[in-house]
Amino acid sequence: MEQETLLKLLISAGLGSRRQLANAILHGRVKVNGETVENLSHPTNPAKDSILIDGRPAQIKPKQKIVLMLNKPPDVLSTISDDRGRKTVLDILPRKFRNMALYPVGRLDKDTTGLLLLTNDGELTYQLTHPKFGHKKEYLVSIKSRLVADEILALKQGINLDDGITYPAEIKECQTCAPYSYRLTIHEGRKRQVHRMFAKLGHNVLALKRTRFSGLTLGNLKEGEFRQLSAQEIERLRRA
Repeated sequence: MEQETLLKLLISAGLGSRRQLANAILHGRVKVNGETVENLSHPTNPAKDSILIDGRPAQIKPKQKIVLMLNKPPDVLSTISDDRGRKTVLDILPRKFRNMALYPVGRLDKDTTGLLLLTNDGELTYQLTHPKFGHKKEYLVSIKSRLVADEILALKQGINLDDGITYPAEIKECQTCAPYSYRLTIHEGRKRQVHRMFAKLGHNVLALKRTRFSGLTLGNLKEGEFRQLSAQEIERLRRA
């Protein structure tokens, strides 16, 4: 097993909440190899180190790596916690997933719905979110009026935003996707990118839904529902 910080390791092992385990460490209740450790970031290797909590051995099991596909509803944050008490994606998952160190792969805005992956596999997260891997993301976009030819061309060539020119997008009119009017495919994941691309063209995005991520599609998954990806699907993501 890889070396991890002490707090992260104890959390991923499901030995308590972040607050409970942090308090245990800070109050001197945790020992690593016989020595009291009060540093949350103390480097720890569960394959080599002996860890005691309140004098009892901590049962550290290899972390099961999983990937969930969620159809995110509106008004839910793509994060694992919120200091203002707003609902997060973890809040709408069954309790058994809440101590598995899951984290969203990228983000969807609070009001954006659709396909969001959650995983505890850091290597896979990096591969799926770094622009150099070029994973395609498809969105349904609702705007008030139709795009003109020059605007469609601009999307296909790249939009000059304040953080640089976007990669060329694919854009198609969708007449059977009401209330959405266009399908947009991009290869990046900048903050509020789709909203900013259309705003640059003078259009306000009224609704936005992600329907595809790399080779995965929502299928029949309804808003608020999720499913666990199979080993074969995860392997295809790694190879994509």
